[in-house]
Amino acid sequence: MDNAPLVAPAVGLCVEGADWALEWITRRQTVLPKRLVAPGPSRAEIERLLTAAAAAPDHGQLLPWRFIDVPVAAREALGDVFAQALRERDPAATTEQQAQAREKARRAPLLWLLVVDARPRTEDVPVRERLISAGCAVQNIMLMAMAMGYGSALTSGKALDSAVLRQAFALSDADMPVCFLSIGTVCQARAPRARPAPAQLFSVWTPSLPIGGVS
Repeated sequence: MDNAPLVAPAVGLCVEGADWALEWITRRQTVLPKRLVAPGPSRAEIERLLTAAAAAPDHGQLLPWRFIDVPVAAREALGDVFAQALRERDPAATTEQQAQAREKARRAPLLWLLVVDARPRTEDVPVRERLISAGCAVQNIMLMAMAMGYGSALTSGKALDSAVLRQAFALSDADMPVCFLSIGTVCQARAPRARPAPAQLFSVWTPSLPIGGVS
């Protein structure tokens, strides 16, 4: 991964600023958690990551998402949760398969669980908007982590749907565990992947008449 520093333009240089921002954003790429090693972000850097997350759009200022830190000292316990979740899905899971599930908890020096409040508490801010807000917060964190020289990754998996994980993290019925966020120092870079062309991401709506019975 190319983390060569980019020098931010002076405030007010809109064209140069846009070019700089686009260059930085397009450098971001996922780094597998097994390739993320110590050191991870310091306490001060974590504070800055969360400050970046707080800049995400938040309709109604509901703060509908939160992160739960899984410190290194708790990784063995998380590994047990992953193994038990596997046994819930597959009582015939082998010892080796359970060991592989446990190993996933040991990767990356920083590991956070993203949780979204999915309760139907307001029609004005539906769950889809809260998920978008959470996604924006995650993207802000990942870009900020890259600016600090770290790599990052999002992972999910069937364990997120397990009763044992919900119990372990004391999640309420309204809490939706969305994914894990891993951050650390990149020990093995990979070539950037090809990005889709802008034309693949965009279309123009052409109304078809009659609409709603009106001709």
